[in-house]
Amino acid sequence: MDRRELIRNLTLNQITDLYENIDQCILRDVKELAAKLGFAVGRSEVVEALRGLIRDGLAKASRFSSFPPHEIKLDGMPDVDAVEVNFSTYFHVTPKGREFRQSEDFPWPFDDDGNPLIPSP
Repeated sequence: MDRRELIRNLTLNQITDLYENIDQCILRDVKELAAKLGFAVGRSEVVEALRGLIRDGLAKASRFSSFPPHEIKLDGMPDVDAVEVNFSTYFHVTPKGREFRQSEDFPWPFDDDGNPLIPSP
C-alpha cells in the first residue's frame, strides 16, 4: 500500500461512523494514526484524500448551520483550502464507502490491538 492509499484509508475510517470536520477531528485523528505508523501527514494530504473519496462515491460533504435548512448536502468537493474556524463543513461515508470499509478489500494497517501491520511508507 502506498502513502496516498494509506492516507485515503485512514481518512475514510475517520468518517465511517459520524459526520466529521477536517479541522476539528479528521486531521487530528489521521495524524495520530499516521504517527503510529512512523510518518507525518499534512492537511493538504487529508483534503486530497477526501477529494478522491468524494470523486469515487465513497464520501459526501455537507454544510451545517443553526438556521434552516440546517444541513445542506453538497455536490462534489467543497472549497476547504483554508482552515475552518466555525466548523461548518462535514464529511461522512456513503453506503458505498461503508460497504468498502467493511469489506476484505479494505487494507487496514493495524491489528486488533492497534499495532502497526506495515512498515512506514
